[in-house]
Amino acid sequence: MTRKRLFIIGNGRVPFDMSEQVDSSDHVVRFNEPKQSIGMTGTKTTWLFVANSGKPMQRRLEDPKYPTSPIVQATDLVFLAYHPQIVRKYFKKPNFLSWLGGRRADWTKAAMAMFAEAGKAVALLPPSNYEAGCAELGLTREMMRSVFPSTGYFGIRYALERLPAEEWDVEIAGFSWEGWRRHAWGDERAWVMRKVEERNIRVWLADDGGANSKERDREDGQKA
Repeated sequence: MTRKRLFIIGNGRVPFDMSEQVDSSDHVVRFNEPKQSIGMTGTKTTWLFVANSGKPMQRRLEDPKYPTSPIVQATDLVFLAYHPQIVRKYFKKPNFLSWLGGRRADWTKAAMAMFAEAGKAVALLPPSNYEAGCAELGLTREMMRSVFPSTGYFGIRYALERLPAEEWDVEIAGFSWEGWRRHAWGDERAWVMRKVEERNIRVWLADDGGANSKERDREDGQKA
């Protein structure tokens, strides 16, 4: 059986222009919108995972260029990562003044409408997916009200669960596991590294440029 390649692209820096190897992959997973990796990771997108809560989603909804961007237009399926039940149960609500200014915790309906208008199929991850993902990171119910795993974590977890190790090789790039202080960056990175031990996954870090680094990662991927 010919093995297939899954490429998971985060929104951080990548070590070199990876467009060719991303666009030639069988399945490509992305998140929200490209930032530091824009122009260096191609456009092919099979699944696009989007955070449908808080200020970032509000910004996307207010940006007329977002639904017509190359990544959104290329994707086969949009996943909204946070079910409204999860937002109501765990996420912080904007204060009264912020609410008057248009802030909302849950943008699910508006996000669905925007993507539908762009001609995209949309799926909503179930509440059980969020709670199981938090449990895998060791987050208690109390911690889940102050620590919120990233869209990237849930997208990686979903893809690895549904694309079996017996058939798929995996490459991950564009992740630095740092940023918003309420994400579980250390736990998420440790979780990914455990998965590297379990199946054939190559993680490309931003400083993995140059032929020797690429060759070393290729060897590491074959050993995983």
